[in-house]
Order: sequence, then structure tokens, then C-alpha cells
Amino acid sequence: MSAFQGMEEILQDFLTEASELLSGVDNKLVELERHPEDKKLLNEIFRGFHTIKGGAGFLNVSELVSLCHLTESLFDKLRNGEMQLRAETMDVIMEATGVVREMFNSLAKSSMPAAADPALLAALQAVLDGKIEPATTAPAPAPAAVQDAAAVPDEAQPDWQKLYDAVAPPLPGTAVVTPLPVPVPAQAPPKFPPEGRRATDQPDAEGMRVGRRDNDKVAVSAESTIRIDTTRLDQVLNLSGEIGLAKNRLNCLRTDLLHGKVDQETMRELDQAVSHLDLLVGDLQNAVMKTRMQPVGRLFQKYPRVVRDLSRQLGKQIDLEISGEETELDKTMIEDLNDPLIHLVRNAVDHGIEMPDERLAQGKPAKSVLRLTAEQIGDHIILQIRDDGRGIRPDVLRRKAVEKGLIEAEAAANLDDQEALKLIFLPGFSTKDNISSVSGRGVGMDVVKTNIQKLNGRIEIKSVVGEGSIFTIYLPLTLAILPVLVIKVGTQPFAVPLSLVREIIPINPEDVQEVAGRATMIIRNEVLPIRSLAGMIGWPMDKAPAYGVLLQSSVRSFVLAVDGFVGRDDVVIKPLEDIKPKGIAGATLSGDGSVVLVLDMEQLISEPMRETRADLFRLAA
Repeated sequence: MSAFQGMEEILQDFLTEASELLSGVDNKLVELERHPEDKKLLNEIFRGFHTIKGGAGFLNVSELVSLCHLTESLFDKLRNGEMQLRAETMDVIMEATGVVREMFNSLAKSSMPAAADPALLAALQAVLDGKIEPATTAPAPAPAAVQDAAAVPDEAQPDWQKLYDAVAPPLPGTAVVTPLPVPVPAQAPPKFPPEGRRATDQPDAEGMRVGRRDNDKVAVSAESTIRIDTTRLDQVLNLSGEIGLAKNRLNCLRTDLLHGKVDQETMRELDQAVSHLDLLVGDLQNAVMKTRMQPVGRLFQKYPRVVRDLSRQLGKQIDLEISGEETELDKTMIEDLNDPLIHLVRNAVDHGIEMPDERLAQGKPAKSVLRLTAEQIGDHIILQIRDDGRGIRPDVLRRKAVEKGLIEAEAAANLDDQEALKLIFLPGFSTKDNISSVSGRGVGMDVVKTNIQKLNGRIEIKSVVGEGSIFTIYLPLTLAILPVLVIKVGTQPFAVPLSLVREIIPINPEDVQEVAGRATMIIRNEVLPIRSLAGMIGWPMDKAPAYGVLLQSSVRSFVLAVDGFVGRDDVVIKPLEDIKPKGIAGATLSGDGSVVLVLDMEQLISEPMRETRADLFRLAA
């Protein structure tokens, strides 16, 4: 039986509010570590924890109340000036907030959380009693990235003391972020995991070895609720009423038509009513989509804690700067962006950013700046992860790809620097020779590319050796409705995501040339390959293609040869049950009721294919 029988709704409200408060507390703690003199910030942290304690007390969650009370007493001493904030103190506080998060997970299962570990309570009490002193010796060097893209020399891995979990606050409805181990200062009391909380040393799907309770679950079920501004709901309600009036007008006109009233005035009124209904439906469609839009800041709020913990583990000094948190994105896309962004942030900290002494030797400041930004441009959202680290060396990527057997040496030599950067997306690719607790298994960037492609997005890389790297993600505003260009092969229509389309051009046989055995066209002084859609999908060709669609994907630009066009449309993609044809993302219905297949262009162009000029025009002779 549930420990909260009859209080389920109150419990859910508490968890929703308390989880947001705790995420805010985590971010403010990271900021407080940078500005320990900020009393206003400390007061906000104190109030957040006090509110969590009050809600837990109302629900009679005594173990959570005890832990919150002890941590709250520590915050009280800090704001009253009775103690100074030190790195060791912050480590213990971060551990406490992680355990509070674990208790929330227990409450989400309608069960009373277990008591906090005695070692954690003892550590909190030791801080309150002033028994933890600042370290008097320099910390041991952190393990360095081994043979990464900047070819940094190996460093000996130190003998760390016990590591404990620092759980990043998870976004509701997404997989729980893997806990990151943090080094414990030599003067701190014995740390975690103690008896009864045995940590396993098995790597998870992202190649991380983490301390975790044996019965902990890695993922939580998707969140089935969403917060919506009442103004947006009012707009939906008003539009629904307007559509009802338009429906009544159409019913009246239908009755007139059935009674033989087909004069010019009636037809004009019918045309106006249909146009008005079309406008209202479009407005309603936009209003409903806006109810699914959520600020991307809900996703960004976990990363200050992740960067703080990982940088302490690696012995690096990093400031995370976030901007554009108010940018809105479809709720489903926010959930699916969790894994790609976590991988990119970890890679930037582990691979991209140098150790402080290395940065000083290069004339850089010891502390690096990692920037995470979001902005809306047109009907796309652009996310950027930018670091000022060592950059990515294309020659190292080529060599590593050949060594791991992912690409032939001849093919690697023919890649330009920009194409070589995309080698990091190959499954199994890694620049590390040894597997560490953070990376090295060659699965991270493959996950990034795969997940972003599922969202109909693309990722681009820019990097300058010695100056840093920029990873840019382009995403559509929503997946609910996809703008497409409907093209034709023979009489069969196909849909191509409009985000990939740059322009439409005629294909004249005299404009097509053959370069290195491939049919190509010169468009604005750029030689682009031509690939026929019929050839890509194995469709029989009964005539030479007449038109070309210039497409720009995350891999390359090329001309897609087709027979004709239907036009632009906004469609709702439906998955094909039980079957997954190659290169088909799903299906939709056209205005006349016919089925239109939506193409997965990224998958289609991944297949090697060489079409000669003769292949393209063999039926035109």
C-alpha cells in the first residue's frame, strides 16, 4: 500500500515544486562558489531549502526533514558569517542536495525515503562544528585526457580517495543524468559510499563508471503533464469558439446549396466562409503548438552542476555561461535533447578544455569559459556549445579513424579539414587510447548525431586549433507539424523536409558534367553531385529527371533529381507500424487523401552511390 494513501495529488504538487526549487538551489550553489560574498544569493538558497523542508514536514517525511534541517543550519551559519564557504564545505553541501534528489525519487514511487547515510550526516555535523579545515597542500593532479584530438601527453592518474555521487538535477520526463564522481580533500572526514550503499563499478551506456545503489533505476517514466500559461489556453478557447461559429455558417450555406441556391452571392459567401475557416484553423494550430512550447532553460538548469562536478574531478577551472534560457522549444524535443547536450558538454570539459598549467603556458587565462546558448531564428532553434580550449586537429582525427578501421587510408587522405571533423560522429570513434570514467568508448558523438537526426535537425562543427571549438545544433521549432516540399517520382508523391531545401533548379542535359565518375552540376561556382531520388529508393525510372532540388544536409550539399513537384505543405508525420523501409521516416496524407511518404534524407545519402551522366540520362536519348 502507498505510504501516501489519499494524498497523491498533494504529493505530486510537492514534488513538482520541490524539484524546481532544488534545481534552482543547485545552480545558485554553483554561482555562490564563484561569489561567496553574495549574501542575497545565500538568502535565496536558504529560502529554497526552507520551503522544501516545510513541504516535507507537511507530508511527514521525517528523514527528508532531518537532512534538510541539518543542511539549512549550515546555510544559516554561512549567511550569518559564523563560517566561511570553502571547497570542502561545498562538496558536502552538494552531496546533501544529491541525496535530497534521491529522496524525491523515492517519493515519486509513493514510498517513504530511507534515512540519509550516517557518513553524510556526520560530514554535515563536522562542517557545522568547524572540524573541516581548508587544504594546506596542493591537490593531486587530475587524470588528463589521453591522446585526445590535441594530442596532449599522458599524465599519471593519481590515487584518488573515495569518490561519491554528485547527482545532476534531472529534467522531469528524461533519463536521469549519470552521477559524476568528485575528489574529496585529504582533510575531509571519510566519505562515500559507506556500508549499505555499495557502489558498483560497471560502465553504463555512456561509458561511465558510477557509484549507484544496486536497486537504483537509471531512467524515469516520461512526464505526462505540462505547465501552460492561462493566456495561451484562453486563446485556444476563443479560437475554438470562432471555429464553432464558422462551422455554423458553413452548415447554413450547405443547406442553401442542397436546396439549389447556387447564385453568385451564395458562392461568394461560401468562398469567404472557407477562407475564414482556413485562417482560424491555422491560428488554432499555432496556438495549440504554443501550449507545448517550454523554455529551454528547463534543460539548461542542470548543466552548471554537471560542469562544476566534472571540472573538479578533472582538476580544471571552468566557468559555464548560459544565455537564451527563455527560448521556447517543443516539450518532446527538450526531453530528447538531454543526451546530446550532456555528451557535448562532457566532451568540451574533458577533451576540449586544457589543464590550467597548459593554458597558462599558451598565454591563456587558467580559467576557461564554456558557453551554452539558444536562440530562435525564423522557424528554427539554434543551440551552440562553444569552448575556448585546444580545438580539434583534423590530422589526428584522420589518423585515429584509420587506426580503428573506420575508414580507409585513401579515403581519409581525400577528406578536407571540414569533412575530417565529421569523423567524430562515426560509431566507435574516439581519440582516447584508454577508457576513463568520463569518455573513451566511442559512443558519445554517435549518440549525439543519431538523436539530433531523429529530431529532424543537424549538427555542424567549427574548430580552430589552439582557440576552441563550436558545436551548433539546428532544430525545427516543433515536431508536431513538419513543413515539407512535396516532390514526385513518376506519379508517386514524396515529401522532403523543407529545412533541407535551399532552391529548385531545372536539369538540362547540357548543364550536367561528369567528374570522377559522378554526374555533377556547377551552381554558383560550386561543383555539386547529382543523385536521382528514383535511384536512391530503387524506383523504376521511365524518363530522365527534369528538376533538381538543392539540398543541404548535415553531411553535404547535393542536387536531388526528381520528375516534378506538387508544392509546399505542412504535414503531420505518422510512423509506419511494424515496418521501416530504408529512407522512409513515416507517412502523411495529402489534401486529396492520397498517401505521401516522408523521406529520411540523412539515411538515404548515407548509402554509397555513384551515378554517372549516362545513368541519369540514359532514357532521354
